[in-house]
Amino acid sequence: MLKFWKKKPTEKDAGQPAAKAPAADAVAPEGDEATLHEALAEIPAPADTRPGHERFVAPAGEPAAAPAPARRSWRERLAGNAFSRGLGALFMRHPKLDDDLLDELETTLITADVGIEASTELVENLRRRMHRREFADAQALLAALRQALVALLKPVEQPLEVRGKQPFVVLVVGINGAGKTTTIGKLARRWRDERRAVMLAAGDTFRAAAVEQLKTWGERNQVPVISQGQDADAASVIFDALQAARSRGTDVLVADTAGRLHTQGGLMDELGKIARVLKKLDADAPHEVLMVIDGTTGQNAVSQVRQFRQIVGVTGLVVTKLDGTAKGGVVFALAREFGLPIRFVGLGESATDLRVFEAEAFVDGLLPASLGGEAPGHD
Repeated sequence: MLKFWKKKPTEKDAGQPAAKAPAADAVAPEGDEATLHEALAEIPAPADTRPGHERFVAPAGEPAAAPAPARRSWRERLAGNAFSRGLGALFMRHPKLDDDLLDELETTLITADVGIEASTELVENLRRRMHRREFADAQALLAALRQALVALLKPVEQPLEVRGKQPFVVLVVGINGAGKTTTIGKLARRWRDERRAVMLAAGDTFRAAAVEQLKTWGERNQVPVISQGQDADAASVIFDALQAARSRGTDVLVADTAGRLHTQGGLMDELGKIARVLKKLDADAPHEVLMVIDGTTGQNAVSQVRQFRQIVGVTGLVVTKLDGTAKGGVVFALAREFGLPIRFVGLGESATDLRVFEAEAFVDGLLPASLGGEAPGHD
C-alpha cells in the first residue's frame, strides 16, 4: 500500500524566509475633527443606476473604501445626554416609591428642558396613580413614566416621505450653528442611498464658507450643487435650482438657507421671499419646510420654532446634537407645544447617525433600562 508523505523542502526552499501575509490597510481612528470632515470620511453614496444618470466609477488604482462602522444603538448614543444621566441617577438615589421620588423627578424633568407645564402635568398624573396604589414599586413607576413619555411623542413620529412631487422641494431653515448644512449633506447621502436623484441649492449666500461646505458635500455624495457667489440673492439661487431640477428630472431638491437669527426681522422677511418665489414655478413648493434645531439650546428652541413657523410655515423638525451635552427634554417640549412632525434626530456626527425619529427608541435611550440591570437598546 502506498503511503502519503510530506515532501522535504529543498535547500532553496529552506533558505528562503516564509512569505509574510499582506498587512491589512490601516484604518485611521476616529478623532475629534469637525463634523463635516468626519462625515465626509465615509463611503460615497452609490450612484443612481437608472437610465440618464451617470454611474460613478472610482479611478483605477484607488484603494477600496473601508466598510462603514457598525451603527451604535439609541441607548449607546444617548448615554451621555443630560436627561439620560439625570434620570438614571435619580432612580439610583431613590429606589423607594414615595413623594420625594416624584418631587425630584419633576425637578429633573424641568432642568432637562421638558418644560414646567409638561413636567408638572406628567408628575401630577403619576402622583395620583401612586396614591391610588397603582404602582407596586419604583420599577412600576418607571414603566408608567416610559408609557407617558412615549404617548407624548407618538403623535409627532411621522417620517418624511419625499414622493408625490417631482422634484420634491425641501427648504431647510434654522438659526446659526444649528447644523443645517451638515444635516443637508446627511440627507443627500440618505436619499442617494435610496437611489433617488438629488440636487442641492446653496441658498446660504451670507456665510462665506457655507457654499464651499455644501459643494464639498455634493462632490462626496455625487450630487450636483447649484450656487452663485457670496452675497447673491438667495431667492434667485433657489429659483434657478428649481428650474434646473425640473429640467433634469431630479427627484429631490434640498435648499440651504442662511442661519437667520429669529430676532432679525429683515432676514426673516427674506426667508419669506424665498417661499414666495418658489411658488411662481410650483404653487405647492416648498413641499417640506424642515427646521433644524440644536438640541443644546434648550427652551430657546421653542421661541425659535414659534418665529419661523409664523414666517415660513415650518412643517417638520430635525433635532441635532442629542448625543452630547444636550438635555434632550426639549424634544418633549416641542412635541407638546407645536405637535409638528419630528422627522429626524442627530445622534452622532457620521451620516448614518441622522436617524428617522422613533418615539419608543428615543424614550428607551433616555430612561434607565431597569432598576436592576440593562436591557438591549434599539438599533
